[in-house]
Amino acid sequence: MKLFQTYDSPFPTRVRLLLYAKGIEVEVIRPPGFGATAESKAEYLNVNPIGRVPALVLDDGRVLPESEVICEYLEDAYPTPSLRPDDPWERARMRLLSRICDFYVVMAMVPLFNFAGRSRRHWETQAIHTAAGKVAEALAYLETFIGSEGYAVGGALTQADGAIAPQLVLATEWIPSLFGTPDPLESLPKLAAYWTSIQTDPIAARLIDETRQAIAEQQAAAREQAKQMA
Repeated sequence: MKLFQTYDSPFPTRVRLLLYAKGIEVEVIRPPGFGATAESKAEYLNVNPIGRVPALVLDDGRVLPESEVICEYLEDAYPTPSLRPDDPWERARMRLLSRICDFYVVMAMVPLFNFAGRSRRHWETQAIHTAAGKVAEALAYLETFIGSEGYAVGGALTQADGAIAPQLVLATEWIPSLFGTPDPLESLPKLAAYWTSIQTDPIAARLIDETRQAIAEQQAAAREQAKQMA
């Protein structure tokens, strides 16, 4: 199988969580047209017409886009070890936490992604702080439903950890560092405890380190591009 993805996007991270936990070998491919580059996505659109990452190409050539769909496929096709809780309520809570990440946390970050792509002279301080406040509000939804046993749900890795971990790298490290906004976890004790604990899990730690490294590389590439355009 082939996984078209980038390490700086939070969505492929949840797919890699399943791949690592289940020991599934895939060829990882960074498609053209992502990040600080002038490349076109045209070639990748032949693989995934939606044009987003990730996309999983099966051995027979069939293609699955969308991270949540890919995760469900991998769980069904490779059921052991399971990254879904056995209890129906806990399984629903796992999906709820992932959904909060996708529909609330990520959407709250969009204005900050947009500002990050601009020159600092075009930043709007009030808009940035308002957006950071919206991110904190979205993280408070996670605070309500996050588990207390060191993982998002129960006492073991689930798909929800793959959704939450990269978002917390962005929310607690990238955003405060770049924009000078407060760490939102200061007022979210359950989520802060989760963040400390999940970094001790070897698979989650690997995902977090990959995300941090990718963000650093992306920022360096963006600075270099800005110099060339100056």
